[in-house]
This record gives sequence, C-alpha cells and structure tokens, in this order.
Amino acid sequence: GCDGGRHEPGPRGAAWSRRLSRGLFRLDGDLRAVLLEAPGRCVPYAVIEGVVRSVKETLSSQFVENCKGVVQRLTLQEHKMVWNRTTHLWNDYEKIIHQRTNTTPFDLVPAEDGAGVTVRVVKPLEAAELSLETVYEKFHPSVQSFTDVIGHYISGERPKGIQETEQMLKVGTALTGVGELVLDNATIKLQPPKQGMPYYLSSLDFESLLQKQESSVRFWKILTVVFGFATCAVLFFLLRKQYRHHRERQHLRQMQEEFRQAQERLMNTEGGEILKNACVVCLSSTKSCVFLECGHVCSCHQCYQALPEPKKCPICRQGITRVVPLYNS
Repeated sequence: GCDGGRHEPGPRGAAWSRRLSRGLFRLDGDLRAVLLEAPGRCVPYAVIEGVVRSVKETLSSQFVENCKGVVQRLTLQEHKMVWNRTTHLWNDYEKIIHQRTNTTPFDLVPAEDGAGVTVRVVKPLEAAELSLETVYEKFHPSVQSFTDVIGHYISGERPKGIQETEQMLKVGTALTGVGELVLDNATIKLQPPKQGMPYYLSSLDFESLLQKQESSVRFWKILTVVFGFATCAVLFFLLRKQYRHHRERQHLRQMQEEFRQAQERLMNTEGGEILKNACVVCLSSTKSCVFLECGHVCSCHQCYQALPEPKKCPICRQGITRVVPLYNS
C-alpha cells in the first residue's frame, strides 16, 4: 500500500497537467532509487511509458496466426432492427450477448534495448482506458425465411445478425501507464491509484493522453455553464409566471372587495331603494331601459351598450331585439 507522498485532489485540467509532469518517470536505474527514497516506497500518481512484454506465457489469437498478446477480449454482439411505435421508424439496436476477457501477467519494459528496470502492471482490467487493438472482426448475417420475415414485422423486431470481435493488447505495444507506482520487495508495480483517481493504460503517448483529458475537462466545463444558464432561464420563467399569477389573484381580490363595498354603500343608502333600482351589471347606475321581447328592466344604457354581440338579456339570456328607454317620473 501507499501511505506517504503527496495526496492531492483528483486531476482537473491544468492542475492535473502539472501534477503528472512532476510524476513522469523513465524506466531506468533512477526509478528504483526514487521509490526507495519516497515515503512508503510509493509515488501516489505517476506516469510510465514502456513496451508490453509478457512475464511467462502469452495469449494466442483464436483467428489470426502468430498474433500474441497479454489481454484478449472476445465479444459476440447482436444486431437487430426494432420498430419504434412513437416515431414509426425502424431503429438499430445492439446488444452484447457474450463477452470473455483473458489476461496474463505482463510488464512494461524500456523501448530501447539495454539496461533498465521493468514495471509489473497490476489489475489492467480496472483501467479507465485500456487500449485494445481489434485483430479480428466478422459479421454473421441471420438467414430468414418468408415466414420469419412476417413474424418479425408482427413482433416489431428484425434480427440482422451476430458480430464476432476479437481484441488484444499485443506483445510489443507501446503503452503509457498512469497510476500508483509501488516498490514491493524487488518488484516495481503499477496499480490502480487510491482516492478515486483514474487509472490509464493507453496506447497514446503522454502528451496526446494529456491533451485528450484536458479537452474532456473543457467540454464538461462548457456543458456545465450551458446547463447553468438553461437552469437560470427556466427558473426566471417559472418565477415570472408565478408573479403574474400572484398579480392576477391580487387584482381579482381587489375587484371583489370594491364590488362588496359598492353593495354595502347601496344597501345603506335610502333604505335599499337605490339597490332595488340599480343596474344588475354595474350596481352603480339606475335601471334606464327595457329589453324586448322579454320585458326585463335590469340595466342602465351604458351597460347595455357594453354587452357583447349578439346582445342578450343578463337575466334570462334571451336575445334583445329592441330597447325602450325607461323614464321615472
């Protein structure tokens, strides 16, 4: 384990670049000396560039002759078309129906022939980026009869075939490893780092890997800013809508209060005579016209003119064909 050394937060942008630059080591005699002097004989986050070499035996490709590696991944993937009932279109659908990964212990050794140290790679399948080369790929189309085609249209699924793929990390591949570097007895090991930091085994060189990760960080920053602005816009719209509803409810309550006060004023004046003769629409003016043919006397002339077309009596909702002025003597 690694208990000493610098423990900093996870890699983020330029800080990660500076950190890895300080932890870039060469596979030479100085590496062992650095680990001997490091706290706990460990460098928490380091970069090693080397060539893959198997420790004992190698894995042979099942399809390609003289192709040997240290990691082998065999995949069977189903391809089919699925009917989307919403868009009424056939969409491609892929599903891994079987996958097997074989590994054998391997080291990273110096690219140049000569003296140097080797680094044992531990738990390669836990790497966030494990560069495997596709050495074999074949698509087996499905054979379908006429009856099968009709059944597929009824079920909404049309099989296209099975894709068979073999990927390998071949012996002699140049690899960049990023992880925790530990001196365990006489063996130098590269293993997954602690504190949630990513573990890489990439075929890219160090500079390319660094640029790739920085581009990813910039993308997520931009995406965060865009989503932040979108969230603010949605909140502003919701608050503005809520404020409008509040103003409308407040205006309605004010109109109801004014109407109630007008009723009280009319009830308290001349023993209710004014309320009796008040227009049923505005309750402020006196009734001044007769609606025909229904004969109701219920409105003032101003409220009659404000009635929507076709004009109907406010009492019985019968159509108004003629209006006769009402004169009180």
